[in-house]
Amino acid sequence: MPTINVDKYALFEELGEQFTEESFQQLCFDFGIELDKDTENDPARPKDEPPELAIEIPANRYDMLCFEGIAMHLNIFRGKIETPKWRLLDIPEDQMQTLTISKETELVRPYAAAAILRNVTFTQASYDSFISLQDKLHQNLARQRTLVAIGTHDLDTIRGPFTYEALPPKDINFVPLNQTKEINGTELMSFYENDRHLGRYLHIIRDKPVYPVILDADRNVCSLPPIINSERSKITLNTKNVFIDMTATDQTKLDIVCNIMVTMFSKYCAEPFTIEPVKIISEHNGTSRITPSLTYRKMDVEVDYLNGLTGLKESPESICKLLSKMAYKAEPSADPKYVTVTVPPTRADVLHPCDVMEDLAIAYGFNSLPRSTPNKSVTIGKPLMINKLSDIVRHESAMAGWAEVMPLILCSHEENFEWLNRVDDGKTAVKLANPKSIEYQVVRTSLLPGLLKTLSENKAMRLPLQIFEVADVVFKDDSFERKARNERHWAAAYYGKTSGFEVVHGLLDRVMTMLRVAFITHEEGLTGKSIDFEVHANPQRDGYFIKETDEPTFFKGRAAAIYVRLNGQLQRIGELGVLHPTVLEKFDLRYPVSTLEINLEVFL
Repeated sequence: MPTINVDKYALFEELGEQFTEESFQQLCFDFGIELDKDTENDPARPKDEPPELAIEIPANRYDMLCFEGIAMHLNIFRGKIETPKWRLLDIPEDQMQTLTISKETELVRPYAAAAILRNVTFTQASYDSFISLQDKLHQNLARQRTLVAIGTHDLDTIRGPFTYEALPPKDINFVPLNQTKEINGTELMSFYENDRHLGRYLHIIRDKPVYPVILDADRNVCSLPPIINSERSKITLNTKNVFIDMTATDQTKLDIVCNIMVTMFSKYCAEPFTIEPVKIISEHNGTSRITPSLTYRKMDVEVDYLNGLTGLKESPESICKLLSKMAYKAEPSADPKYVTVTVPPTRADVLHPCDVMEDLAIAYGFNSLPRSTPNKSVTIGKPLMINKLSDIVRHESAMAGWAEVMPLILCSHEENFEWLNRVDDGKTAVKLANPKSIEYQVVRTSLLPGLLKTLSENKAMRLPLQIFEVADVVFKDDSFERKARNERHWAAAYYGKTSGFEVVHGLLDRVMTMLRVAFITHEEGLTGKSIDFEVHANPQRDGYFIKETDEPTFFKGRAAAIYVRLNGQLQRIGELGVLHPTVLEKFDLRYPVSTLEINLEVFL
């Protein structure tokens, strides 16, 4: 969870009360956050610096990643203030500032949003908090600026309308923030390559043919997202009008970041909690929209649902009063079975009635909730039989000196078929409709591709390598509602300077012995030279045996099918053998590999 450091004295002044460490810690606990540290009595704290509180914030509460958000929500929770009513200034659309997105931005960061805070009064503390919130959003919700990047500008130093374009690096010339020399996009990459703060973001656009750039009406560069802003539009303590631009690769995250930035700092505007909208025009699809959205969402939530999961018996009116402590506006619905909950634009984490239920429990007090013992569905858990069987096979394989591996369940079509000299009949493998990579096109129907890729990546290890896997494979099956079924397999691979066929065979014998499945010899269960096992096999004798097979995956004459008879029913459950040289070549393996793979489902 992110940790926010705030000025202790300033926070207590904002809350209108002086707390002891214990009482503030209890307040944090009641609200669902955690006081991690109080530096009041920390000997390492410089005497000329005020003490700080380090507060851990839940990862989904983006609206509390700054001093303003923490103070506001704690005051709402304590009933000191009501939830602010954020609104957009009523400006005719033809008089709004505009940001036009060029079609070329699709090559790098296709989405953008903007907003303006008018007549802002900054103090050093609020200015620092403004910059800190950007950084916290960049690190958390924006995933190190890969999803969203934020730029802030002094609107009085630039002039709209603005454009968001994608230009060749050499055509982008500006003075970066806190610098004095003008450089272009290519030079910027070299200039900040060793910078501890900005160097980690260069990879996001470094190899792109064009770089994203925000320009004003005079073609002055405002920012080069997601790297750095321009010195020309730098905000200071004297800035009165703030232009905020945001570019993104994810539309949903963009809207959340836009709402959080403006709602947290609109309190410092001359008219608190008002935001000037910006019209966003997209050239590539000819559409336009107004940002920020500041959408208030309404949800009808069942009273019985809220009471049932929390163990309460509250009336709709009481529930609405409790929810107001968590920044909601709630009122009884026309239907007495429901309450209508209005979710503010700051609460992007509220997606389902269960989120409202959780906040109701926090508002009521977790420690005050009725305690009860479940008595309607008392059950005793136990492992599924297939998992219990899998654990036995894992244990025995490991005890025999084999190492377990866990490759991905997705693989390429070639790895699953062509590289194993197998033909895709179109009725076996589940294929991804829109694979993002050539490596992940189908759901594997065999464990062998994963084992062989693992061997290929570990060729530098000391030989021999003995690995196994117990996991699911997937097959198409129209008899199931989902049109596919899972099947638990066990596979092993031996990689060494000799074929290792006898080693793999020995592992099979060992595991079958521990599963109490006997090996059937000709003398014990088979008669004559016929291969019609259903006729000539002894129906009184259960067990398993192997029979030579000729399959293109394996070296001719060095492969066998594995058969098992359980309860008089005979079926083929897998194969073992030495892989064909062409298979080894495809997986870039120099030495012989022996493998086995069987279906474990038949033993249930």
